Amino acid sequence: MTDIGIVGLGVISRQYLDTLVPASSVRIAAVADLDVLRAERAAAAIAGCRALTTGEMLADPGIRTILNLTIPAAHAEVALAAIAHGKDVYSEKPLAATFADALRVTDAAADADVRVGGAPDTVLGTGVQTARAAIDDGRIGRPVSASAMWVSAGHESWHPQPDFYYREGGGPLLDMGPYYITSLVHLLGPVTAVSGAGSRSRDERVIASGPRAGERMPVEVDTHLAGILHHASGAISTVTMSFDGVVSTAAPIEVHGVDGTLLLPDPNTFAGDVRLYARGGSWETLDQSAGYVDSGRGIGLIDFAAGDARASGTMALHVLEVMTMLAASAVSGVREPLATTVERPSLVPLTAASTWRNL
Repeated sequence: MTDIGIVGLGVISRQYLDTLVPASSVRIAAVADLDVLRAERAAAAIAGCRALTTGEMLADPGIRTILNLTIPAAHAEVALAAIAHGKDVYSEKPLAATFADALRVTDAAADADVRVGGAPDTVLGTGVQTARAAIDDGRIGRPVSASAMWVSAGHESWHPQPDFYYREGGGPLLDMGPYYITSLVHLLGPVTAVSGAGSRSRDERVIASGPRAGERMPVEVDTHLAGILHHASGAISTVTMSFDGVVSTAAPIEVHGVDGTLLLPDPNTFAGDVRLYARGGSWETLDQSAGYVDSGRGIGLIDFAAGDARASGTMALHVLEVMTMLAASAVSGVREPLATTVERPSLVPLTAASTWRNL
């Protein structure tokens, strides 16, 4: 069993706790948050868990892995401190607010001989993995292209503290892009170059819920990004991530091959129907054939703790560079090559909840 310490107990932490608390292969030994009362309440609800300061947690030799659920701007600081204490780190996405900081994290981990992993782990569910199995089995022939689309009016409509979505490390690309781009890498392999374009519909947003409802906040990043991804396999993907629309009827991800097309469910979820249209046939819904069944956020950490590298720091770094260079290309107007690469992770065998909880 791996003892885990969680730093940061914001909105997303509830989903991680729902997955990790019942798992027998990991144990949440401690939690820390800037809000001490919130940490104490969380610890009281978990058997054997303590509320500590971050410093106390990092100094505890019994805690082997840090789950970093802080805001993106703090990801690198927390990760580097954990690495300096000889601990493995698994971070919520993105790995860091900037590619340079993420590179510092992975370099420090290599020097310290510790491991780094990171979200999103939604790609390990039955949705993306079933589509991956269909591609590997030749169901659509040679893959030649894919499209990924996510459009919304922005998170200020529901999030009581949405500021970080509109600062460096935020925006629709860094917020939602990891789910879609990580899926595309699992499906089609690493990216070698990108071209991008971006825009910003307004310089301020109005918070619509919570105690700050009606308050205006500045927008410091592009809120609509579109891009082209050139994969090493020869396939070409297009991506659109936007806080400037309302909704889209496009499939979240489509993959086209010379012999068929796959429609994937929302990659921000773990399951959903995968539909196939094969040449000469008609639409069919595929049976689940791969992935962690009935999983949730935190399954990547369980996979990571078991020694697998599917939700690796190398993957998170590559995806962050894809997004960083898309944003750079939107400014430069030229195609930008990538310096990183990653091996296409191994397929997740179809794994029932009763099994993965004991990995």
